[in-house]
Amino acid sequence: MKFLFIILLFLSLSFNANAQAYLKAEYIGSSSYKDIDNNKTGGKGDAKIISGGVQIPLSMKINADNRPTVWGIGIGGSYTSFNNRNIPTDLCPEEILNAQLSLMHMRPISEKWSIIASLGAGVYTAHADLSKIRMKSVLAHGGVIFIWHLRDNLDVGMGLAINNSFGYPMAFPAFYLNWELHGRYEVKVSMVDAVSVSAGIKLKDYFKLNLIAEMNGSLALEKINGEEKMFSHQYIVTGIQPEFTIGKSLSIPITAGIVADRPAFYEKRSLKSFFKAMNREHDPHFTVAPYVSVGLKYRF
Repeated sequence: MKFLFIILLFLSLSFNANAQAYLKAEYIGSSSYKDIDNNKTGGKGDAKIISGGVQIPLSMKINADNRPTVWGIGIGGSYTSFNNRNIPTDLCPEEILNAQLSLMHMRPISEKWSIIASLGAGVYTAHADLSKIRMKSVLAHGGVIFIWHLRDNLDVGMGLAINNSFGYPMAFPAFYLNWELHGRYEVKVSMVDAVSVSAGIKLKDYFKLNLIAEMNGSLALEKINGEEKMFSHQYIVTGIQPEFTIGKSLSIPITAGIVADRPAFYEKRSLKSFFKAMNREHDPHFTVAPYVSVGLKYRF
């Protein structure tokens, strides 16, 4: 899961021909914090997350197969506030600020194949004081994926993601999946710039009800006790999501459920530490907690 999380956090390859913006507020309820041996530490904590972004096409052209060639930019960010009790800040910070800017390009290369590329940079810190941002908290990232349009509603792809999260540029395998079923009953499975699965029913033109599961997270790169460290905060949400549509452009998804898994821990910013952590049975984490969120999505 860590391997997938690192790739998806930096690989912003979800882009379409329409300008769109989103804003989302999330609350993860209080739960116990466990250590690397899965023992309770006596600490507890909850989290509040505000995230948003906008995608703006700069140019677009549609070919004879109805495949778009698009150049565009994506701007996104999130702020996480932790309300921790009896958890030292060298184990879990009080806040995380992430902000990214990406240039994206999508074009068909044949009737059944397209290519999507992204190049950008972002800031990943454990504070919101812009005057204290270090160069080592600014990361470059990008990727290229070849997509096979297997069916009208199914795209699969594979390529490379590149980032310098471990202090030097590294390439990782990257995967793309987008499958959708439309009608009264809707299903969507996506692994593009996040992992998301939803299945629901359209009850009215302006209202549908979904069951969802998705993985999100944020990252902070800081110097702790003289060592360069990486703090990752991941959470897997499952729940029920009513979504209201207002007009042709605005939708409001409201989610209630649980966070089934929420790893939150520092580790040394090195590839050796990363793979060592992948092999252990338990990461320091918060236990199961209630979850609610409200979002706004707007297509221009």
